[in-house]
Amino acid sequence: MSVIVIEFITLDGFVSDPDGSAGTPTGGWAFQHGPEAVAGDKFRLGGTLDDGVLLLGRTTWQLFSRIWPGRDDPFAARMNAVPKLVVSRTLTDTSTWTNSRLVDGSVSDAVRNEKRDVIITGSLSVVHALIVEELIDEYRLLTFPTILGTGRRLFPDHGPHTDLECVSAERSGAAVLARYRRTAR
Repeated sequence: MSVIVIEFITLDGFVSDPDGSAGTPTGGWAFQHGPEAVAGDKFRLGGTLDDGVLLLGRTTWQLFSRIWPGRDDPFAARMNAVPKLVVSRTLTDTSTWTNSRLVDGSVSDAVRNEKRDVIITGSLSVVHALIVEELIDEYRLLTFPTILGTGRRLFPDHGPHTDLECVSAERSGAAVLARYRRTAR
């Protein structure tokens, strides 16, 4: 089992509002570079998405639950079919998106008890909680040639020291997809 974080990120390390759905002044930066950088399985999840589980925070789950069920392309079919674990203190119903269920207990315990690969997309509060617990095995970052100068960063200040190894890097439209795995401890 691996815990994989996938994120759209800027050159200066910000992950805030890449699609503009949060309405921030700098939002929508990833989608300004055209659909070839963001459409389909850009994070090369493939079988991992078929056999794993998505772990989403409330805000990301609510956004995705409005977008993905209405799509019918092959990648959307995978997104709709994958089991989804939702971390929320306020949601009570996840029936609007198939295969979704609320995490019962702590997110760290849910990840430790999961037998399948765990894929986290967006969901920065969930990512930060797992970074602190040192539970992230891999980062797949789609880096866009944008400098925001403000927003929420992927890696929190005062987070744990972690050594990573770059296992691949390739161009994807205007962006670069890089995969980093945690080195042995």
